[in-house]
Amino acid sequence: MNPDPVLSLIRPEILALAPYSSARKEAKAGRVWLDANENPRTPSETAAPAGRPALNRYPEPQPPDLVATLAAYYGTAPENVLVSRGSDEGIDLLLRAFCRAGQDAILITPPTYGMYAVSAAIQNARVVPVPLDAARGFALDAEGVIAAAASGVKLVFLCSPNNPTGALLDRAAVLRTARALLGRAVVVVDEAYLEFAGSPSLAVELAAVPNLVVLRTLSKAFGLAGIRCGATLANPALIGVLQKIIAPYPVPTPVLQAALAALSPAGLAAARASVAAIVAERRRVAGVLAGLPAVRRVWPSDSNFLLFATADAAQAMAATRGAGVILRDRSRDYGLANCVRMTIGTPAENDAALEILARL
Repeated sequence: MNPDPVLSLIRPEILALAPYSSARKEAKAGRVWLDANENPRTPSETAAPAGRPALNRYPEPQPPDLVATLAAYYGTAPENVLVSRGSDEGIDLLLRAFCRAGQDAILITPPTYGMYAVSAAIQNARVVPVPLDAARGFALDAEGVIAAAASGVKLVFLCSPNNPTGALLDRAAVLRTARALLGRAVVVVDEAYLEFAGSPSLAVELAAVPNLVVLRTLSKAFGLAGIRCGATLANPALIGVLQKIIAPYPVPTPVLQAALAALSPAGLAAARASVAAIVAERRRVAGVLAGLPAVRRVWPSDSNFLLFATADAAQAMAATRGAGVILRDRSRDYGLANCVRMTIGTPAENDAALEILARL
């Protein structure tokens, strides 16, 4: 039996797996590349304009410059970073690594991000729900999670700031949960919206809490949802296991270039300015929503969206959709009857939604 408190939870067949060995993993330097069955050129000049990186060659499986840049930005070491196709791929990899179909389970804290349950269903893993405490502003029920994780749970997914409620989970409660579950389950903290909260990442705790995993993405604060670039942050042994099962080339060359540009000093400054503008607009929109006759409550948010309760969510959705303004009905989520989620867009976009809601 593996003495590592995290590796001992991984499916034995995954630990024993001999991963696919790509050409770029086997040879790091060369002058003439005749190993990977690549086209020696890109025939279409429009696909590979002059001065751009060659697209006829496979990219690095984990580009070292991007890994190091992400590690510096997230406040951890390069060996703790796995670059993936958005953080959604990180969720899928964790399910496949830890959960045996029909045997193991994950734990979620509804209302929360839907992909945890979807990925579990694909893997045929059970889902154990421990709802957030609505009476305490959708706070984490740490003791409830710790108790429920005894029922074959391998992964505990915590979203902070939480989607769709918007607020950060209590940091001390998250760490207490992870420490209590060491050797029993891995606690995965999804920090997709963290930049909008202005709070430090839990990634700084990876060395002290080996069963902690943090998910990050460039989709939100950096406005790069279209390139699908995320990161899974974890202890090096677990990163090594996930590298066995990730696709051979998960970072396309154009994605690499866009991500490095966004993480440059100029790109970081632009992202910080964008986050500040969105946070200011979030405050304004929350104030306007709170004063509308059809709005019953607006929840505090540490993200780039607002959750609000209406007198009639179906009416609100029909009115906005009829005008071409698309919000998200969350009424079917646990504890969110007649609730709607609104992303913070440009001031003009927000005003278009507010004008329609004001007429309800």
